[in-house]
Amino acid sequence: MDTITISEPRVENPVYKTKKAKRIESIDLLRGIVMIIMALDHIRDYFHASAFLYNPEDLSQTNVLLFFTRWTTHFCAPVFVFLAGTSAYLYGTKRGKKQLSFFLFTRGLWLVFAELFIVTLEWTFNPSYPIFNLQVIWAIGISMIFLSAMIYMNKYAIFIAGILLMTTHNLLDNVHVQGNGIKSFLWALLHQPGYFTLGNFYFSVRYPLLPWIGVMAVGYVAGSLFIPTFKPKKRRKILLLSGGSAIALFIILRAGNFYGDAADWSIQKSTVFTLLSFLNVTKYPPSLLYILMTLGPALIFLSLSERPLNSLTSKITIFGRVPMFYYLMHLFLIHTFAIIGAIISGYKWQDMILSTRVNASPQLKGYGFYLITVYIIWISLIIILYPFCRWFDEYKRRNQSTKWWLSYF
Repeated sequence: MDTITISEPRVENPVYKTKKAKRIESIDLLRGIVMIIMALDHIRDYFHASAFLYNPEDLSQTNVLLFFTRWTTHFCAPVFVFLAGTSAYLYGTKRGKKQLSFFLFTRGLWLVFAELFIVTLEWTFNPSYPIFNLQVIWAIGISMIFLSAMIYMNKYAIFIAGILLMTTHNLLDNVHVQGNGIKSFLWALLHQPGYFTLGNFYFSVRYPLLPWIGVMAVGYVAGSLFIPTFKPKKRRKILLLSGGSAIALFIILRAGNFYGDAADWSIQKSTVFTLLSFLNVTKYPPSLLYILMTLGPALIFLSLSERPLNSLTSKITIFGRVPMFYYLMHLFLIHTFAIIGAIISGYKWQDMILSTRVNASPQLKGYGFYLITVYIIWISLIIILYPFCRWFDEYKRRNQSTKWWLSYF
């Protein structure tokens, strides 16, 4: 499941704006691409028949197209969180650290609230809140709260702290806190995903915090590469070298099963499935290898995409400029479409009012469509979303200086 970043502020200085726009466009373009991809995974959850039967990364049951349908979406969460840090740095370039810290802290609280009470409702359409999902919006929100304090540290200290969180958290893979109590719940918030019943509330923890705080911290430091005074050629070189190094380190560590992921790869029934095993790294929590595999190509993309937009990429950047609006709208529409899909399939609309994850709902046993249907719905959703996102982007541009709440939305 994947998510939300803060958009860079529109500044009034025309020189700064001209220089900055080119750099922000590459960030918005990358963010827009992964947001489009993210919708594919969520549509698969609600529509694909096999989503109700097995994990698409289960090599004993999956096929190549299904595996890569899921694997491609792995890029979304790391890019979201990384660019949230980058955007935070750029937001602070025209503000003091005190103002930036306050914004990060309050926006983090808002995102946690949104995850619990808005996003969860969109996932379930159940106003009784039978389950609270702590997913990517929650992780971004808490990471922003931590970053609101970290920005007072030296930039290099922030970078080192972020790298340590990303690289060493896998040392905790064999540390388990069993049970359903508060200790196991707190440990899940930090490192070990799980499902918990606390009093009358049921929590699903999918995004433990330690590595995500690290990703955002490193993204924050990377924001210094995008300030107007930083030479573009040098920035592109640093991004290209960093991305290439991340991919190389991933290959080296993965090849020998040395370190960085709880699940080793192994020889499979065919060369293609052996490759799938090699790429099948752990997302919950995101292992070091998962982070290297996804952020490496993202950094290379940022290096190579600093060029004028064309008719297609200019449209994609619109999605990247209104991330929260897009996220909330796409979940609502997907779930609404799923109700229609259930009725067409002979189920009752009430069957899509959920008390657990959609693909774990017993009332939907036997429901689902072919993968080609998933792709058709995905493309249709993006086409439907575009004019709404364009309208909101224009609304933000016209009103951001007078409506403070737009910075939070």
